[in-house]
Amino acid sequence: MIIIPARLNSSRFENKILVDILGLPMVIKTAKQVSSLDKVVIATDSQEVIDLAHNYGFEAVMTSSSHQSGTDRINEAVNILGLAEDEIIVNVQGDEPFIEPSVIEAVINRVKKVNKNNEDIMITSCYKEINSNLADDPNHVKVILDEDSNAIYFSRAKIPYHRDHYDSSSYYGHLGIYGFTKKSLNEFCKLKSSKLENIEKLEQLRAIDNGHKIAMVKVISKSFGIDTEDDLKNAIKIFG
Repeated sequence: MIIIPARLNSSRFENKILVDILGLPMVIKTAKQVSSLDKVVIATDSQEVIDLAHNYGFEAVMTSSSHQSGTDRINEAVNILGLAEDEIIVNVQGDEPFIEPSVIEAVINRVKKVNKNNEDIMITSCYKEINSNLADDPNHVKVILDEDSNAIYFSRAKIPYHRDHYDSSSYYGHLGIYGFTKKSLNEFCKLKSSKLENIEKLEQLRAIDNGHKIAMVKVISKSFGIDTEDDLKNAIKIFG
């Protein structure tokens, strides 16, 4: 199941999930973008979003307004829905209206492999190669990997630091797509918010801080999350 957390208020871009994207509200455009892969449910704290989802034929679940992260929101939703412990859950952010279905499919397939091989993995996510200039942007989160393609660390800073100032495309940009089973999602959300998570404002660091593994899948994607009005203008220019 694909669950889209849709908090109405955003500190950087007010009501961004409702802005028009080529004739559709952003959250609906995102839902339609991935609806061919699996059932899509929108988890929100807004009756307006609930009504909007229903108008476009999507199921929606009302969740608490007190959640500090999208993952905590979808965790409440999966428990309301009463899903099985081994159900695959994919968290797709509501501000990804141009995310390629192939990216989501790659994450789903990696979670299936985790289940089949009984791997000790809490979360599955994905990354793409980005150039040095894009890596300079703190809004584009970077990740470094170990030899097994598990995440070592995520940061808004430009990592790894090339001591010899080697300018290449060897930076990995993180895409905010997360795959779980219901069981691993529940376990993640029982963890206390961590120091590094609070510093970087990156919830996935909660897992690493607590000694859990995040499997990363390399993908090819031109998409990016829309965090600001400038991002919106840029996205329309590229994809419109």
